[in-house]
Amino acid sequence: MMMKFNPKITKEEVNQLETVEFSGEIVLVDEVSKIKSAIDFLKAHNLVGIDTETRPSFTRGTNYKVSLMQISTNDICFLFRLNKIGFPPELLDFLSNTEIKKIGLSLRDDFYSLNKRKKINPNNFIDIQSIVKDYGILELSLQKIFAIVFEKKISKAQRLSNWEFDNLSESQKRYAATDAWACLKIYQELSNEKKITKKELHELILTSTQSISLAE
Repeated sequence: MMMKFNPKITKEEVNQLETVEFSGEIVLVDEVSKIKSAIDFLKAHNLVGIDTETRPSFTRGTNYKVSLMQISTNDICFLFRLNKIGFPPELLDFLSNTEIKKIGLSLRDDFYSLNKRKKINPNNFIDIQSIVKDYGILELSLQKIFAIVFEKKISKAQRLSNWEFDNLSESQKRYAATDAWACLKIYQELSNEKKITKKELHELILTSTQSISLAE
């Protein structure tokens, strides 16, 4: 059974890879006046990557709403600061647009969190986690999937930073943009590859399970 992609990768193997990040333009949408032009630009594309960030809580019982939604094309990523602009109708309409394909990861969690801000009606979303097995990849984290597909690493250093700072740092903005862009790039790359058969997937899962048992 020949597979193009390795089904699994360890943290140690990921850490040895070259680090890459989104190198395109980042547009901060932190005022209501900036929303329309951002959405108009995104609506001209039929495929985008999407992700969210939430201020982490280190106190039991304290939770925060989604602070940031990032939507990326190959070259430009828009960072919508929901904690400053709320959830504008233009953005709600974009999420429900049936003609624009939106690529993310662990979308159920994103939708659950976003619904705490505003009731959304998401349409034409594809979750990377739901398709990678079709290509022989058994990992679920964005960093590991990206590492398997591109043999490069995306940093997760800013994940637990405060996404409600009055001014986001350049590192935060680049990190947030990279996550949305990475989802898009993975989908585009996999779309050019041949899917494995159900039999091959079954054998792959069985082999992987046996390998874990032997390691234990």
